[in-house]
Amino acid sequence: MATCLLYTQTQNRRSRFYRIELALNLFSEVSVLREWGFAGSNGQCTINNYENLREASLAADRHRNRMLKRGYARS
Repeated sequence: MATCLLYTQTQNRRSRFYRIELALNLFSEVSVLREWGFAGSNGQCTINNYENLREASLAADRHRNRMLKRGYARS
């Protein structure tokens, strides 16, 4: 599952992106991959591991909802 969010402001500023993805890793854990940055750039990323899908899904939902409140929109 992957969610991509975009944030656009005035013409003077570049658009930003925020991406969240859930993935099963080799150690039977669920990873939450988050990437963010300016559109057209590599950006930054972080990976957090969780014991089960429920915990990972709740964490991903928290991050997604926080970004939606900040003005990002689903793409």
